[in-house]
Amino acid sequence: MSSYTIKDLEQISGIKAHTIRIWEQRYHFLQPQRTETNIRSYSADELKVILNVSLLNKYGFKISHIDKMSNADMEEKILGLNQYDAEKERVVNALIKDMVSLNMVSFERQLDTYIAQKGIEKTITDIIFSFLERVGVLWITNHINPAQEHLASNLIRQKIILGIEKLPKIYQSAKLVVLFMPEGEYHEIGLLFVHFLLKQKGHNVDYLGTNVPLVDLKYLTEFKKVDLLYSHITAPFKGFKLNKFMEQLGQLNSNIPVVLTGQLLQEYKGPVASNIQVMKSLSQTMDFLIGL
Repeated sequence: MSSYTIKDLEQISGIKAHTIRIWEQRYHFLQPQRTETNIRSYSADELKVILNVSLLNKYGFKISHIDKMSNADMEEKILGLNQYDAEKERVVNALIKDMVSLNMVSFERQLDTYIAQKGIEKTITDIIFSFLERVGVLWITNHINPAQEHLASNLIRQKIILGIEKLPKIYQSAKLVVLFMPEGEYHEIGLLFVHFLLKQKGHNVDYLGTNVPLVDLKYLTEFKKVDLLYSHITAPFKGFKLNKFMEQLGQLNSNIPVVLTGQLLQEYKGPVASNIQVMKSLSQTMDFLIGL
C-alpha cells in the first residue's frame, strides 16, 4: 500500500504542512499513522481526503463545515463547483485520486471528457501539466509506486501523441528545432508537449525522443543545419551527472543555441555555457516558446 509524507501532501494539495498539522489537531478528517520515530505517514485514502478538503476550502467552504461532511458529501459539493478554475482543479484532483487507486478506466475517462469539451491543447495546458507539476516531485523521489507512474504517464503520452498527429502540417518557419532527452531519461511527456506547441506554431521539428547519446546528437548537428536544441530533463537514471552533461552539451557545438527545461533543472546552480539557456519554470518555458 502506498504511503505519503506530510511534505508529499503539501506538494500535491498546495496546503502548507504547518496548516495540515493544525487541521489534524482540531478536526477529524485526517488520522495519520506514526512511524517508530514519530514521523507522520498518510494512506492513499487520506491523500484523497486532503485533495477534497483543500479544493472545497479554497472555493469558500469553512474547514469546520467540511469536517462534518462524509466523503460522499465532499464529492457531491466538489461536483457542484462551477467556476472555471475550480473545474480544472477538480479534474486534476480526480486524476491524482484515480492514479493512486490504479483506476485507469476512470483516469482515461477524465482526460477524454475534458478533451471532448475543451480540446487537446486546453487539456494539455490546463490539466496535464498541472497534474504533472503536482505529482512530478513524487515520481522523482519514488513516493509513488512505479506502477502508478507508468500507467498514468503512458495514458497521458498517448493523448499528447494523438494531439500531435491531429495537428495540420503547416510549416511557417524555416528554422529546425531538434528535441531530445539525454541517455537514461525516459520521462518524455514534457518534451512531447513542447513538440505539440512547436508543431502547432508551424515550426520544423526533428523529434529524437528519449535516451539520446550526445555522440548521436553531435552527428546530427554536423549533417543538418540545426537552429535550436531543446531538452527536457525530469528524472534520469541514478548515475546521471547533470554538471557533466551540461559541460559536454556546451562543447557539442557552441554555435547552436540550447534550451534546457524540466524538474531536474529547477535547482541547478552549476556552470552554464554561453549558448545554453536554462528555463526553471513552466511559465518561463511557455513565454520562450511563444516568442520563438
